[in-house]
Amino acid sequence: MKSLRTPDSQFENLPGYPFSPHYTEVDDSEGGTLRIHHVDEGPRDAPIVLCMHGQPSWSYLYRHMIPLLTQAGLRVLAPDLVGYGRSDKPASVEDYSYQRQVDWMTAWLKANDVQNATFFGQDWGGLIGLRIVAENPERFERVVIGNTGLPLPQTTPPEVIEEVRRFRAEAPTPTMPEVMKALGEGGSGPLSFAYWQKWCWESEDLPVGMAVMTACGSKVLTPEEVAAYDAPFPDASFKMGPRAMPSQVPTLSNDPSVEANRKAWEVFKKWDKPFLTAFDDSDPVSAGGEMQFIKVVPGAQGQEHQKLSGGGHFFQEAKSDELAKIVIDLIRST
Repeated sequence: MKSLRTPDSQFENLPGYPFSPHYTEVDDSEGGTLRIHHVDEGPRDAPIVLCMHGQPSWSYLYRHMIPLLTQAGLRVLAPDLVGYGRSDKPASVEDYSYQRQVDWMTAWLKANDVQNATFFGQDWGGLIGLRIVAENPERFERVVIGNTGLPLPQTTPPEVIEEVRRFRAEAPTPTMPEVMKALGEGGSGPLSFAYWQKWCWESEDLPVGMAVMTACGSKVLTPEEVAAYDAPFPDASFKMGPRAMPSQVPTLSNDPSVEANRKAWEVFKKWDKPFLTAFDDSDPVSAGGEMQFIKVVPGAQGQEHQKLSGGGHFFQEAKSDELAKIVIDLIRST
């Protein structure tokens, strides 16, 4: 597998991100290796909070939460998914799949012997991280999720599958306003979300910083912060991960990752450790996504589930104080 590595110079003097890099080599599944980066802050013997980001962001998204968590006496691990941040970036869009991301990050988890952790995941960080938690439950003590899910589409009518297939294959690439309109009208539906999938897949030079900036709710990013989200991607050839991963979200019942997600749900239907949701009411993509967890996960019963307001999809930007407090309070109370 051919992969690219972003030069270290891209990460110099990023605002609010003074953290030293840490690296782990994992099997790329094709006979080679991939280098995965993570932040590791706080006392080595402190309780671990594993923070996982989504698409198209990277661990920079957690720069405000990390010091708040470490000041509370916690150790924070914040990896960059393969294809993002300071981690290696396979060079073809076809190199990326939901299962490969789970496999790569599971290898990272085991190589770093993460134990007794509290998991926090948002966006793809939740989709991937919840699979990892379900497959390695002995390594986790608590779960907190926000603006994410574990998609398990039920039987999709053939005509809907065909409509989505035809849209992906034949429709012109949607514009950003068309994407935002589709997401705002119910982004979790297969055709609505297909606008985002198609735009990412077919945008050769995906505007990563702009995409993050438009989904931060009340937080207005500075030009330097937008540039920091663009930093991992010196040119279009580095952007295959952000382009590919939306198309791996299972929105149809015949998607390849449905069965693995079904098995993960079977684990969570018996999960009796603390499980807390903290979603933002201004995120159209994940709207209502917490309800199934609250309904079926035993460990979610009796928890003080949180509904934040005005943080947008990437609410770690505008709501870092509230999110850090939610995690800290859960750990202290359990």
